[in-house]
Amino acid sequence: MSTPGKTGKQSNKMWGGRFAAELDHLMTEINASIDVDKRLFAQDITCSKAHAAMLVAQGILSEEDGYAIDKGLEAILHEIEDGEFTFSKELEDIHMNVEARLAELIGPAAGRLHTARSRNDQVATDFRLWTRQTIDELIQEIDDLMHVILDQAAEHTDTIMPGFTHLQSAQPVTFGHHLLAYMEMFARDRSRFVDCRNRLNECPLGAAALAGTSFPTDREMTAQTLGFERPTANSLDSVSDRDFILETLNNAAICAIHLSRLAEEIVIWSSAQFGFISLSDRYTTGSSIMPQKRNPDAAELIRAKAGRIFGAQTALQNVMKALPLTYSKDMQEDKDITFDAIDTLSLSLQVMTGMIRDMAAHKDAMYKAAGLGFATATDLADWLVRVLNIPFRQAHHITGSLVALAESKKCDLEDLTLEEMQQFHGDITPDVFEVLGLENSVRSRTSYGGTSPENVKKQVARWQEILK
Repeated sequence: MSTPGKTGKQSNKMWGGRFAAELDHLMTEINASIDVDKRLFAQDITCSKAHAAMLVAQGILSEEDGYAIDKGLEAILHEIEDGEFTFSKELEDIHMNVEARLAELIGPAAGRLHTARSRNDQVATDFRLWTRQTIDELIQEIDDLMHVILDQAAEHTDTIMPGFTHLQSAQPVTFGHHLLAYMEMFARDRSRFVDCRNRLNECPLGAAALAGTSFPTDREMTAQTLGFERPTANSLDSVSDRDFILETLNNAAICAIHLSRLAEEIVIWSSAQFGFISLSDRYTTGSSIMPQKRNPDAAELIRAKAGRIFGAQTALQNVMKALPLTYSKDMQEDKDITFDAIDTLSLSLQVMTGMIRDMAAHKDAMYKAAGLGFATATDLADWLVRVLNIPFRQAHHITGSLVALAESKKCDLEDLTLEEMQQFHGDITPDVFEVLGLENSVRSRTSYGGTSPENVKKQVARWQEILK
């Protein structure tokens, strides 16, 4: 338990000139972010190297000092990567830790690195660099998932399964068509991340604390060096904007919803009651007491972990909702929740990819289930409208009556005799049996976006071309 009144080792040398007393150790605990933002070490060093190069080019920093700073930063990068760097809470964050170590390595020249910038624009730039790289990685992981979904869809263009509404059997569809629905969802997730990346690709470096700087800096140069499209246009917005994180988390939350929905279906499909699919040993677990069990734990965990991503999205919205311009320390809370949410999404995407890749579909079980619940009743109603020119509401009533008859006889609609059907409408002809039956039903759904095997094959080909 913490003891009030105990002080830290020293006041922070980076900003301690204004302060005579040392920080209380509780203040050090709440103020320090190094345990979280040390993850930004590569981005921070990249940002500092670009800033130093610009200062040299503009004649603000001597070439000698610029060279020493660059080499010192490179040495620090290797120390951190090799696990030889000691992070200090007294130095608060990754920026101060790097700068303090730089001073140890090269002396007073290190103090010139912070000319014409602030930790405010520094962290905003670091976080954009990290987010941009992270989005690129998420896009690749979505691509990987889409490839394995497409492989399964291509294998099952004519595999018949029940389509559901309200989790009740509705109409027969193909398994390939069902899987391609998730292709559309994940493609939209991908496009949202691409759009977000384009919007965030502006460089805040050089906005300084909030008002810009009086030094003759070249923000175009630092933006170009760091791979940004342009520098940000307003210094106040530059240091206080976290829209790019909010948007990234929003996109992550939507993607997590799609993962969770697919995970839920995997849990249902793999149950003994459905038996539509089997999952591999690599993505299932057993029971400590029931030797027969194969539990879809990976899918269940993906379903649950979506909540962590939603929580991060909501948390950051609450951090940002009432902050005046510009920077407030509240914004330090943006990184921990973001790192956790993005790590969670990345892991979920990779695990889902593995599950789908290894998944085996059981065609017979799907076909049998598709025939339950009078799934071709809509085909019968459509035939009455199309062939006999009956208003749909009347056709709906006739079909409902025929379903009730078949249900009472414990048979399917196609097992009713023509005479039995004609009791409800005398103009029904033998041609009606051409639309009954599962194969006939799915083959008839030829409208664009429908479930007919021919449609599914075309959509598979379209996606194969897109994913090349």
